Amino acid sequence: MSAAPTPPTSPALQRPEFWALVGYAVVLGVFGAFAALIFVGAITFGGKWYDAADPGWLGGHWWWVAVAAAAGVAVGIARRLTRLPWTTPGLFDDLQTGSVETKLVPGIVAVSLVSLIGGASLGPEKALGSMGGGAGTWLARRRKLAKADAQANTLAGFAGAYGGLFSSTVIVVMLIMEIARPGGQRFTKALATQIVASSVSFGVYFAIAGAVFLGEYTVPQYGFEDWHLLAAIPLGLFAAVLVTVLAVFVRGAATLFDRLQVPDVVKSVLGGVIFGVVGVVLPLTMFSGSDQLKTMLGAGALGLGLLVAVLVAKMLTFAVSQGSGFVGGPIFPALFMGGVAGLLVHEVIPGVPLGLAFSCMLAALPGAMVAAPFTMVLLTAFLTQVGALQTAPVLIAVVTAFLAMESVKFLLARRRQADAATGPADPPTPASGATQGE
Repeated sequence: MSAAPTPPTSPALQRPEFWALVGYAVVLGVFGAFAALIFVGAITFGGKWYDAADPGWLGGHWWWVAVAAAAGVAVGIARRLTRLPWTTPGLFDDLQTGSVETKLVPGIVAVSLVSLIGGASLGPEKALGSMGGGAGTWLARRRKLAKADAQANTLAGFAGAYGGLFSSTVIVVMLIMEIARPGGQRFTKALATQIVASSVSFGVYFAIAGAVFLGEYTVPQYGFEDWHLLAAIPLGLFAAVLVTVLAVFVRGAATLFDRLQVPDVVKSVLGGVIFGVVGVVLPLTMFSGSDQLKTMLGAGALGLGLLVAVLVAKMLTFAVSQGSGFVGGPIFPALFMGGVAGLLVHEVIPGVPLGLAFSCMLAALPGAMVAAPFTMVLLTAFLTQVGALQTAPVLIAVVTAFLAMESVKFLLARRRQADAATGPADPPTPASGATQGE
């Protein structure tokens, strides 16, 4: 009788270096949990000046403009004191390279803290990712890890920072793996260390804060029908259109502020004044949008005009916040825009169940923007607590939006290649014997 075959083991798991990375992941998980507790606690306490008791038109207070302008001054000062460059690597750039510029972390954290307390339309994930990923990069350099191990360690730092914020190890690991896409033997190391770091972080965060991000948005339950699968396709295309419009807003705001011949602090003050004034007119556009979206869901019928205005204004304030020097992440604002777009769809076409429109758009808009479609499906399922069958149209909507945006990117890349190949036309050759002055 032959012996039972031994299950194969990955060579990476048999090396001491792997278990050292696991140990580092535990440390990074603990560090990320406390970093998230302190940072989220600070922006929550600092943002208590905001009150959205009246979510309708002109529901804000004019003194909010002074607070936002003061935040712009603080952003400019913080940038100068920390010597933070005007342009820094984005969150997704850091994840894809598996490295964080550690010298920029203090400036990013300080400026992001002021930005989020001041009401900028940005999220906390950029600062938290910089802290966690920066700690992973710093530790890798101190321990002189090989390049692949250093990248895995940095990604574990991100997982440690996000474990408490997103309250789900599965969501955190899937988000990082979809964006970073580590291949080869890096995959095993990155996967295992992220699971460890995010699990430790969530355990510490939950034990102290007792709060979770799941089940945030209560939507009416609805029975699944076959036509919901087909309805998800136009919803995904609508999300792609909105992301394209948002990209135009972001590019336009960046170009406008870059061309202003004024000190950087003046740009930040101007940006604060803009999103402060918009906040007075439309209070739901302030901050990251997480709490504001819950307010919109619980407010009942808000009217088509207000929904359109809030959606467009949120795009504007997000673009202005980024272009004027404020620092923050795009995921939470994108979730807000997606949720508002879902409310808008249901308002225009009441036959589309609110739960269907909201969940599909909540996932599809950030799924097209962040290029992490499966993470957004899972995150939406956790946030809305829709049933298993109801996640099928959500997946179709996200994949439709994602593929539509990738098609746009492909066409733009082909056009740039064609323009580069053609090149500028050669200037006409002067006639023989002619001079430049004739």
